[in-house]
Amino acid sequence: MKPRVEVAIGIIFHQGRILITQRLAHAHLPHLWEFPGGKKMPNESFEECLTRELWEELKIQVVIEKKKFLTKHEYPEKIVHLIFFCCRYLNGNVKALGCQQFKWVYPKELKNYSFPAANQPILEKLLCTYPPV
Repeated sequence: MKPRVEVAIGIIFHQGRILITQRLAHAHLPHLWEFPGGKKMPNESFEECLTRELWEELKIQVVIEKKKFLTKHEYPEKIVHLIFFCCRYLNGNVKALGCQQFKWVYPKELKNYSFPAANQPILEKLLCTYPPV
């Protein structure tokens, strides 16, 4: 039986842009871009997880506005359950502590970056909501 991983992810909006981060070279799915977040610890809510991960990896705080989307994806070595939250950037100077780099991009630019397969359903929803001009 494959291990199951629960992940909280933030779609963080600020001044019309969304924050994306690039995975570390030694991480699972190296160099791909993703929305920031991380693995949920036991006895931690998804919201608490997201708040903790954003502070540990980027040194930012957000306002979690609503749950946006749930999805499950099966990789050869594990199954990930992802919960995406719409967030509003609150404060902190973004630092690439848990990633190679970060970028603030307009939603229509998301199609220019390579994301993990598990992110495809939310990317499609975002591109439908904010179609390229």
